[in-house]
Amino acid sequence: MKVVEVLGPGCANCRRVEANAREALAIAGVEAEIHHVTDYREIAARGVLSTPGLVIDGRVVSAGRIPSAADIAGWLAE
Repeated sequence: MKVVEVLGPGCANCRRVEANAREALAIAGVEAEIHHVTDYREIAARGVLSTPGLVIDGRVVSAGRIPSAADIAGWLAE
């Protein structure tokens, strides 16, 4: 099972990234746990200085933008 993390304070953009991630999971047919990381120190420790960020299995795949569900599905398939 994959682990998907949304990095950010919980703003509307963060919620949009989560919605796109859930859509991507359905598209890709992948099971994953989705977690929110809201602690700025932890977010910065991962090298993300602009939120929202998206991490899949410990790898930062996006920062500072809202990736599409199709983009996320592609990253999930890697």
